[in-house]
Amino acid sequence: MEEKTSTVIQPRKKENPKTVNSRYIDSTLDFSFRHFFAKENHLDLLKDFLNSVFEGRKMIKDVKLGKTDRKGDQKNNRRTVFDVYCTGDNGVNFVVEMQKGTQANFKDRILFYTANLIQEQGRSVDSNWDYKLTEVYFVVVMDFIFENTPLEHYVHDVRLVEMCTKLQFYDKLGYIYIELPKFNKTVNELQSSEDKWLYCLKNMKTLNKIPLPLSNDPIFKKLFEVAEVSNLNPEEMSLYQRELKRKRDNYSREQYVLQNALKQGFEKGIEQGVEQGLAQGEVKGRLEERVKIEIEKREIAVRTALKLKKSDIAIELIADATGLTIEEIQAI
Repeated sequence: MEEKTSTVIQPRKKENPKTVNSRYIDSTLDFSFRHFFAKENHLDLLKDFLNSVFEGRKMIKDVKLGKTDRKGDQKNNRRTVFDVYCTGDNGVNFVVEMQKGTQANFKDRILFYTANLIQEQGRSVDSNWDYKLTEVYFVVVMDFIFENTPLEHYVHDVRLVEMCTKLQFYDKLGYIYIELPKFNKTVNELQSSEDKWLYCLKNMKTLNKIPLPLSNDPIFKKLFEVAEVSNLNPEEMSLYQRELKRKRDNYSREQYVLQNALKQGFEKGIEQGVEQGLAQGEVKGRLEERVKIEIEKREIAVRTALKLKKSDIAIELIADATGLTIEEIQAI
């Protein structure tokens, strides 16, 4: 009689809790966006997300992943790398990105990326090409806020518009900027599909289970399954940990710089403004909101100055771009 043998399944090795201490991955990382959307078996997630942010203006029935790494025509041309690139019905181009922090010329960079996609359409075409283009859309989920935008306005649908009539002048190019920190709806306030996606992207890393209002939706059930840290394979876990560490290091460094900058008098001035405002009978909630905006604007200016200094840009130019004094920039 042959002796029966059994296969012992080794349990998955537990990850270091100091590195990964949440059930679900941090959605505000580039890795996470590629993990959610840039895989053939996750195209249903990508399609649902795109349909949610376009809110019926476009109905995407199918998507096909494309190359995320684009090189220019010449050897020394700058390389373009997207988080997620896909084509939809009739060859419509979509780029989906997560942007963790502000940077110099951020809007210019997004415009440059879409210009490259438009230019690519003219390569290797017949001499009698009539310049008919396919649509190009860029969707950016931002883990920071723009300056000088209303707090309640967190989705910016940007298109080419004729200013006199306010009518859309060209309908094949568009940008959707989403300021994730401004989205503050609770789980019980979620109504649209867009609400649900933004709630998940902002709060995923802090949740211990899928929220009840989303638990019967197959798309979000799949999203939470895909996002579970324990379901990452070793290669994915390594990439995730590396990017998570980079985010923490950057945050720690920025906070150190910010604290030193704030000590030079800005924080004290804001506090005095709050006290004076309250003494004069200002509405407390509005004043505190104003203070928060001013602090966020200051943080953006300091972060921008720090990045520009690393690029060896003249301090005078940095001062013009950020509104900081030369002395403040030198102290960063």
